[in-house]
Amino acid sequence: MFDSLSERLVKATRNLSGRGRLSEENIKDSLRQVRMALLEADVALPVVRDFVSAVKERAIGEEVGRSLSPGQALVKIIHAELVSVMGPEDVALNLQCQPPAVVLLAGLQGAGKTTTAAKLALRLQERDGRKVMLASTDVHRPAAVLQLEKLAHETGSGFFPVVAGQGSREIALQALAEARVGQYDVLLLDTAGRLHVDQDMMQELREIHQAVTPTETLFVVDAMAGQDAINSARVFSETVPLTGVVLSKTDGDARGGAALSVRKVTGAPIKFLGTGEKTDALEVFHPDRIASRILGMGDVLSLVEAAEQKLDRKKSENLAKKLRKGREFDLSDLRSQLEQMLDMGGLGALLEKLPGGMGLPQGLAGKADEGMIRRQIAIINSMTPSERRFPKTINGSRRRRIAAGSGTEVQEINRLLKQQMQMQKMMKRLGKGGMGRLLQGKGGPSGPFGGH
Repeated sequence: MFDSLSERLVKATRNLSGRGRLSEENIKDSLRQVRMALLEADVALPVVRDFVSAVKERAIGEEVGRSLSPGQALVKIIHAELVSVMGPEDVALNLQCQPPAVVLLAGLQGAGKTTTAAKLALRLQERDGRKVMLASTDVHRPAAVLQLEKLAHETGSGFFPVVAGQGSREIALQALAEARVGQYDVLLLDTAGRLHVDQDMMQELREIHQAVTPTETLFVVDAMAGQDAINSARVFSETVPLTGVVLSKTDGDARGGAALSVRKVTGAPIKFLGTGEKTDALEVFHPDRIASRILGMGDVLSLVEAAEQKLDRKKSENLAKKLRKGREFDLSDLRSQLEQMLDMGGLGALLEKLPGGMGLPQGLAGKADEGMIRRQIAIINSMTPSERRFPKTINGSRRRRIAAGSGTEVQEINRLLKQQMQMQKMMKRLGKGGMGRLLQGKGGPSGPFGGH
């Protein structure tokens, strides 16, 4: 997310010559580039106008400190304004009421409401210890109800099915009654969507809202929808009082305009980002961290949090013990590290959070895709246990057999073996801790965040 916007904004701040003070004259070209970058990212025009005006007002007359270049001074101002546009930070869901607390999800068809409901259910159960029920009021699309039922089973949540012949309002009230009887803490209500906003849908949503009086009404919006997202956000916010926004499918959007527009249009804070299809692919929205990511400063805090939550401590400890005993990092170890990398969203997601990650060549992102990691795992799975333990025994005929077994080319086998050798050397230097040590910056002087 934000790839193209980040590239343009960083470029806009690099063109300032060394001046001791920012003036209207020397930031004119940079502000024009900022304006174009925001418009190309599908940020709503009124938001662009206000943003550029606010940056200009803050920048003119700003003294550039000795430790900063003019470009860095402007980056600091743009960062503060990005935080202001996307903030304030308000991630906590309001569940302070007589149980069950009702969380109502609204949005267009295809925005990701159903998967977001499952992600929220998993989060509330695993992190907050809440007992959650999922229910759908969509009487128009049976497939959507079946999908929610399947996701409820996957996440271990309760589920209330649609009752044939009843309207959405009645189903919502029955689900609420059932949640009370079952002593659930939270009822997550998934509502019907349409491909476009229409009055029937809005009236249905209004009636459900009035009937169950939710503590949270979250607007789920597809980050890739561009200006359509802004238009639908405006209509939904006029129909029911929105308390928060969930930006879905952010892993597929390079522009990110919705993130900069939807807060201003709805008046509701962005609470979560949907970062993939898996039920654990939901990130808390931190305006300051996202602003840093947009400006190529990385987001190491989120990276460390992801490492703490998703890295398998037992596997890391076993690897550390193994390396301490003098055994070498083999292909089974590499497979384990690759699987953990997938759990964290793939290499591309990790690079995005590293300082300067956005400034990497675009070709690298293509090489760092999830498909590549899965192919590498398939290659290792096609080897015998002995080959994984002793990679140097893999000769030409074995490479051809492994390539055929994994549906890959011999060149990919060669690249993987080379990668394993490089990681083996690196692990010897780190001594212990594997990827957890790398990601948390504990590699010592020769680690990724240390040394010179």
